[in-house]
Amino acid sequence: MTRALSGKIALVTGASRGIGRAIAMRLAGEGATVAVHYHSAEDAAKQTVDDIVSAGGAGFALQADLSATGGAATLAERLSAELVARFRSPQFDILVNNAGLSKRATIEDVTEEDFDRLLQTNLKSPFFLIKALLPHLRNGGRIVNVSSMGTRSAYPLMAAYAPAKAGLEALSRLLAQHLGPRQITVNSVLPGATATDMNVTARDPVASRAVAGTIALGRVGQPDDIAKVVAFLASDAGGWVTGQQIDASGGQRL
Repeated sequence: MTRALSGKIALVTGASRGIGRAIAMRLAGEGATVAVHYHSAEDAAKQTVDDIVSAGGAGFALQADLSATGGAATLAERLSAELVARFRSPQFDILVNNAGLSKRATIEDVTEEDFDRLLQTNLKSPFFLIKALLPHLRNGGRIVNVSSMGTRSAYPLMAAYAPAKAGLEALSRLLAQHLGPRQITVNSVLPGATATDMNVTARDPVASRAVAGTIALGRVGQPDDIAKVVAFLASDAGGWVTGQQIDASGGQRL
């Protein structure tokens, strides 16, 4: 039986753990060869690749610091070189901009250094990674940008994070129009409270109960809940969806 992404090549940023790892595993499970990007968690990235291979998939790890100026260019160069070495072509099909950096602080406690780092990681690096890789993204390809439901609901502790993610959503919408003639879809996925390393509250058995009370479906999300949505958007089944902000929060703060 042919899998939905057989023959496709995907890059997932921030894929060593959490939502990114779940996305990488899901895309590989659907048949894609997955480039697992990481910043510093080399062992975790290698474990993700090992798990992909053990499950019958294909993948490889790539390191780059997307919180630094020039990190996107480095990742684009490394991806292209690896694809040429493996497939004799730098072309690929799916880009998932998942890597993110958060700081829980109100505006009074956000420094200019904090703001610059969050903007670099959550908006500037995805922007320039897309720009660098567009010549190699096949017509009919997919771009999925992982945002946050914090862009549609007021969380004062996301004073820098939410505006950066809102910018990523605006970029997604305009790129959907711009890349439509190439049949490339561009969408944003907005997770809510999801049990990952980045969200300690959602992982805590006690604290997560209070959060679950704000969610229509009555529980916090798991990384694979988000991965399923991304896999749909990456597949042919999602080919008529573009320029959208897909809320994947279980109905948090409706």
